[in-house]
Amino acid sequence: MKILKNLFLIIYRKLEDDGYYQRYFGYYCEDQGEVAGELGIDLDSVLFIHLKKENLYPVHSKIENYSEDDFFDVLEFLYDYCSKPIDGYYHQHNGCGYHYEEFNDKEGQQYFRSQINPILKDFAGGFEISDEGEILQLADSGLSHLFDADVPTNDSENIESKINKAVLKFRRYKSTMEDRQEAIRDLVDVLEFLRPKAKEFLESKDESDLFNIANNYGIRHHNDKQKSNYDKAIWHSWMFYHYLSTIHALLRIIKKRDK
Repeated sequence: MKILKNLFLIIYRKLEDDGYYQRYFGYYCEDQGEVAGELGIDLDSVLFIHLKKENLYPVHSKIENYSEDDFFDVLEFLYDYCSKPIDGYYHQHNGCGYHYEEFNDKEGQQYFRSQINPILKDFAGGFEISDEGEILQLADSGLSHLFDADVPTNDSENIESKINKAVLKFRRYKSTMEDRQEAIRDLVDVLEFLRPKAKEFLESKDESDLFNIANNYGIRHHNDKQKSNYDKAIWHSWMFYHYLSTIHALLRIIKKRDK
């Protein structure tokens, strides 16, 4: 964690120097002193309101005491308020520097991701900041394409949105075993919705086995015949990718046959 914090500080200082936080955090001026940004002058209180945690700002002096949870929370906050400077003027007095007046939030956030994600992917099991600014766990090796692949369906309510919510629930860095189990259950519900179509394209035993896994390992129903003495961290990960890849494959088979 110490190495990650040090690498982050190098990037964060460069972003500050280049004006990416002037819009919301403000800046120091040789003539005017501290100039407030859109979030006001008391940024420690702003972080407290957003994150419900105290003593997180200034980042440079507080980061050493951050827990992993603190660090990721602050990272998401800094993503939200990173804005690319577009236009302004150079204040020459005492080499004060550029004061920007026009910004682009979206481009700032994209740049933030491009700088931070390379150092996050090497931490622990690997993480990334999504387009929505959430810290997510990287996919298991060789399975990342499942997160980027299009969902071949026109049914957003019953299929696409449920898949996206399940993926997000499973990948969030704060996800618990209960969250992950719920994400798997959501995917099984999608398969249940597709079950009538699955019967057309799968052997009856294969179709039945898809649901037996979830039913027998305490994912969907609860009874004394279910297996519970297994390593959930390992098996839940396997089940999640198993069902996600099965849904993608089944949707593509359905789409091809319907044509």
